[in-house]
Amino acid sequence: MFRKLAFTATLLALTASTSLAEGLDEINPDVAKRLYNAEMLDPGQPVGASKWRDFVAKNPPPWKIGYASSYAGNTWRAAVMDELQNKIVPEWKALGLLSDVVITQSNLNDSTQIQQIRQLVDQKVDAIIVCCSNPTALNATVKYAADKGVPVFSLTGYLTSEYSINSSVNYQVAGYEIGKDMADQLGGKGKVLVVEGIPGTSGSDSQNRGVLAGLSTAPDIKIAGSVAGMWTDQVAQGEVQKWLATNPGKLDGIVVQSAAEMGVLRAVQQSGRGDIPVAIGGELGALCYWRNNPDYIRSSFQVWPPADEIELIWNIMMRTLQGQGPKIQSILVDPVKLSHDDLKAVMKEDCSVDTAEWLKVGADRWGGASAYLDDFFLRPADPKAFKK
Repeated sequence: MFRKLAFTATLLALTASTSLAEGLDEINPDVAKRLYNAEMLDPGQPVGASKWRDFVAKNPPPWKIGYASSYAGNTWRAAVMDELQNKIVPEWKALGLLSDVVITQSNLNDSTQIQQIRQLVDQKVDAIIVCCSNPTALNATVKYAADKGVPVFSLTGYLTSEYSINSSVNYQVAGYEIGKDMADQLGGKGKVLVVEGIPGTSGSDSQNRGVLAGLSTAPDIKIAGSVAGMWTDQVAQGEVQKWLATNPGKLDGIVVQSAAEMGVLRAVQQSGRGDIPVAIGGELGALCYWRNNPDYIRSSFQVWPPADEIELIWNIMMRTLQGQGPKIQSILVDPVKLSHDDLKAVMKEDCSVDTAEWLKVGADRWGGASAYLDDFFLRPADPKAFKK
């Protein structure tokens, strides 16, 4: 049903002619070539040997985990929290491997998040998950945690600290495919508005770099402008409405980072320019619009399905606490391409554009499957089967 993204001929030609980043000789060579190729990897993405290869948790389970979130103001964060609190926590407590999860929110304030992480370490958590943070601002605090024997795991984006363990899609590859797909849909010519996420975060900047590269594959595609949607529908709707009001000329397409596509769709429709194609990610409301307007776009790309993302980093964290030994600093997965036929198979015609929920891809398609994750660990095993 869902398909891991098949690279375009252009991307294959590019990757075939370039060398792989260093530190990847222990993982599957096909995965290394596909997702860790130096030309299609964010230059800041840390991919060297992990500092936690020989780590043994200082305490036996059940473990106490900290989740230092940087933001709570969009549907994606709400979906992560729902999956964490209502599925992951009960499941792992029942396994006897989790005692508690302590959650903090910093509202995009680096200093606050730094303070909260240090407090979590001082509260004797066994590991910390951070979300979507500035790639460099937390590094000293990550080292503080490491010195106390507490590994820090970065969800949906990377930290540049040599002591962080990161997981995400390869955002530059995903952005490239989204941008190229829009360029192809427009027949290789036209004006496109780019809606970024939160500039300065690794996931947003990496994906935007890929989007621009994908659009540039067609020399007659022009960037009409760029706004920051802040991964939030309400923000993106307001920013795009303002842009459209002050730029009444022809606009042929909008590339937007999820979670903001529903806001962009509303802005376009309210402006009376509802025929402009908007890139759609994982928000079910936007997917419902496409479900009932099959010619609107050609494809949807799943870049960070929230339930799958938190499950992926959780499994990586538990494997590390169990002493399985992560081989490298960043575990990357493939974006998933969704056709309209794929969407019809999982979404009924009576769906609602007003839903705030997200599509769940499933662990077997989002790197969480044992066979895929096993390759990134020195001593792989089923983390749910761990015995004290």
